[in-house]
Amino acid sequence: MTVNTIRGAQASAVIYSITETARANGLNVYHYVRTLLELLVSIKDGEGNIDKEKMEPFMPWSKTLPDECYSKRRT
Repeated sequence: MTVNTIRGAQASAVIYSITETARANGLNVYHYVRTLLELLVSIKDGEGNIDKEKMEPFMPWSKTLPDECYSKRRT
């Protein structure tokens, strides 16, 4: 992937961090990211912000993620 701007580099770093943390916690990265994209929309406020306390159930080390996030990942 080519990053041409500082914002693009920052966005890439965030995505890389999320995927590698999920992988380090033994999650299926595809299912984990899909779950984040589907569920985070439901906890944002009217301005599009998300309270950090509401994020805890979605962290890669959370034991409350949907079962598919824990499915065996390809190596």
